[in-house]
Amino acid sequence: MNPGKVTLLGAGPGDLDLLTIKAVKALAAADVLLIDDLANPEIASLAPNARAIYVGKRGGCKSTPQDFIQRLARRYALQGRHVVRVKGGEALLFGRAGEEIAYLRQKGVEVDLINGISSGLAAAASLGMSLTHRDYAHGVTFVTAHRQGDREPDWQALAATRTTLVIYMGMTRIERIAAGLLRSLPANTPAAIVQAASSGDEHRLLTTLGQLVHDAEREQLGSPAVILVGEAICQAKEWVSPDIALAA
Repeated sequence: MNPGKVTLLGAGPGDLDLLTIKAVKALAAADVLLIDDLANPEIASLAPNARAIYVGKRGGCKSTPQDFIQRLARRYALQGRHVVRVKGGEALLFGRAGEEIAYLRQKGVEVDLINGISSGLAAAASLGMSLTHRDYAHGVTFVTAHRQGDREPDWQALAATRTTLVIYMGMTRIERIAAGLLRSLPANTPAAIVQAASSGDEHRLLTTLGQLVHDAEREQLGSPAVILVGEAICQAKEWVSPDIALAA
């Protein structure tokens, strides 16, 4: 029997046109798909010979246990199958890929990695802006609002970096995020939220840090969404408040 393997594949934020050619080839060769809840379910159409199993994982909702997903991938791989583990966005960014890689390698299963477009990058593209800019931001920080043990990042320290902040899984904690950032940043710092980036349900909001919570509630925005904070957001093509002074 030929040895099986597992491919961890970043499926991007929703638009299947953002898949790489390498990802499409892997899907076409797949025997089994293990598809995350945040991935576009239509991705299964690109794997006509594969069995599609939906293993939903979304914060705050009933989810398939991580250990079960890992054991399922191992079982099919040891049967000689090519398992493609389909993760929304970029598989190697806040997708618990490290846990799956370590588990499968420990069990003697070959693991391939295929990158995808992260929702943070897709959000910036939808806003028509660069995450870095010589005049506004020397770098970008990708951070999740949820850490193990329900701890939160040090928002004040992150704000002090003066980089563009791209915050994942932050909508349920948006009040605490804004309060923490406002300890180091002016209220007129540009901010944005992109919900369901690149999908047909995409919704964009441009605002300021001081108005972030109020405007998000007014627009009834929720997960999945990316929050962006920083001076570079003033480049956004839909920025409609030219009278708002940039943060000093």
